[in-house]
Amino acid sequence: MSVVVQTNLGEHLPLVASGKVREVYDLGSSTLLFVATDRISGKSTYDVIMKNVVDQKGAILTQLSEFWFNMLQSKLETLQTHFISSGLPPDLRQSLPSDLATKLGPRSMVVKRLKVLPIESIVRGYITGSAWCSYQKDGTVCGISLPSGLKESQRLEQSLWTPSTKAEVGGKDENISPEEAVSIVGRDYAQQIKDLSLQVYEKASEYAAERGIIIADTKFEFGLDESTAPPSVVLIDEVLTPDSSRFWNAKTYAVGKSQDSFDKQYLRDWLVQTSQKGKEGVIMPEEIIANTLDRYKEAYRVLLNKTWDDQ
Repeated sequence: MSVVVQTNLGEHLPLVASGKVREVYDLGSSTLLFVATDRISGKSTYDVIMKNVVDQKGAILTQLSEFWFNMLQSKLETLQTHFISSGLPPDLRQSLPSDLATKLGPRSMVVKRLKVLPIESIVRGYITGSAWCSYQKDGTVCGISLPSGLKESQRLEQSLWTPSTKAEVGGKDENISPEEAVSIVGRDYAQQIKDLSLQVYEKASEYAAERGIIIADTKFEFGLDESTAPPSVVLIDEVLTPDSSRFWNAKTYAVGKSQDSFDKQYLRDWLVQTSQKGKEGVIMPEEIIANTLDRYKEAYRVLLNKTWDDQ
């Protein structure tokens, strides 16, 4: 499978947006084409885009997202998602050179075009990462007070909803309190986002736990389908991938320390250890790229019960 750093389908489709990882094209009829590149950035790397890429990552993220969209909709009757189909639309596939179509197909999906609600919805079942840093300072996470005496990586009695701002490319997402989220999207939509996020997290966590993965925390995004009355809150973007989630190895899990994981944390740790956190233009060594890819492949294998190399 070839590396994809950037796509250029402008001769065939209007480009709507080029994000940190994805390019988005207008398919007409209120639908979009998402194409996930192999760029690695966003919360995966402290909101900085790496100079080089992780080969195959975009395809892994796309196919994991497809799996979760389908599985979650089958388990949660009230959940709506923007996912329509995976791969390239047939007419576009036929109009592209065959090698390009083959390269883009596994990393593409057709989705509904919706109004994006401008917050990110983070659910935390365990205390780690920025939540652990905040708790150590003042016993709170995003303005929410927690019991004293918690240890790093400890499971929380109740999963927390901790939203953040949604930054533009080049910007940095900032954790905010639930009340600040209300001020951005309104109380009704904030409550719906919170409820749906917690439901999806709990259902996904049950599934993953049966397969030996702990989903410590994850990020969701939501849009608004204004064609319904009243408008519907819809799960969008990617969902429950190694880019957007912490996937811990249940076999080696232990409270009081950082965890073995199948996600972006390995790369984030490397950035911190080499004093490159937040720096632009970082070049990842081949060993770091290979080890990051191995973790993404392992998450795919465990969750879908098939190896990525069979693709």
